[in-house]
Amino acid sequence: MKRTVRASLMVSVAVLWLGGCAQQAQVFSHEFTGTSVPWTDSPFDDATDKFTFAVFSDLNGGEREGVFATAVQQLSLLRPEFIVSVGDLIDGGSEDRGQLAEEWQSFDARANAASAPVFYVGGNHDLTNSTMREVWVERYGARYYHVVYKNVLFLMLDSEDYTEERMREIYLARAEVIELLRSDEPERARQSAYNQMPERVTGAIGKAQADYFLRVIADNRDVDWTFLFMHKPVWRNDGAADFAAIENALADRPYTYFNGHLHTYSHTTRHGRDYINLGTTGGAQRADNPMSFDHVTLVTMDGGGPTIANLKMDGILDRSGGVPE
Repeated sequence: MKRTVRASLMVSVAVLWLGGCAQQAQVFSHEFTGTSVPWTDSPFDDATDKFTFAVFSDLNGGEREGVFATAVQQLSLLRPEFIVSVGDLIDGGSEDRGQLAEEWQSFDARANAASAPVFYVGGNHDLTNSTMREVWVERYGARYYHVVYKNVLFLMLDSEDYTEERMREIYLARAEVIELLRSDEPERARQSAYNQMPERVTGAIGKAQADYFLRVIADNRDVDWTFLFMHKPVWRNDGAADFAAIENALADRPYTYFNGHLHTYSHTTRHGRDYINLGTTGGAQRADNPMSFDHVTLVTMDGGGPTIANLKMDGILDRSGGVPE
């Protein structure tokens, strides 16, 4: 009986192997019979574990009309398997539910025009007060979450994770700055209380959120790679103990980190990993900074880890040779 089972298994394996060879032959064929051929002998970049996803950055914080809609068309040309944001998806800054609903409907309509799923991550323009938090959860279920795709773990964090009291203080201080910027004395905004708040730049991760991601990391020990996405660069705050706990939990595994918020592109090596601050995909730019530009990021993942390509939007052309309108 054992010999019969073993022989049957060997036949099955042989059939599968031959079938695989036949399928491989159909992928690439040619008529050359000699050793000289007009192409290099490099292997095809067709690893079975490979996939590509895209990332876009701030479209708000001074949104320039039409830029994000163009980026969606360009991303469709690039054909990623899915797309991830790093926040500031609407202008926000309001407690008017009707206005917020209109802004989210506008963003949803543009995001739904993409040819691949778009994963939302919230920024300060999206989650700047309690009402906006409530609207986000009602529409999208959770402010922070995780997904696994082809054995790669994606952590989507909320860098506006304050207590209700602190969130109110930040919101009122931010509203004061906006009024100063619109006044006859905009330079007074530099001396405002909001400009002195560390959360303005680095945001925060609360304990409940950190505990959630610590559990997720522990439950997904065997993933091939981990990606972190958030809006503000929380890692720049040396006192952010809860985010440091997440970093420590990832210390023995490979990961890559992305954030937005500063509207300029930069790359930092931290703990031996890539920490990438993205530029803009429609948000306000800084004319005096050459690293302030509109772009999308294309990440190709395979067994060797991620390959990251930043594509400036004015260089992504359609078949007519122009930027999609």
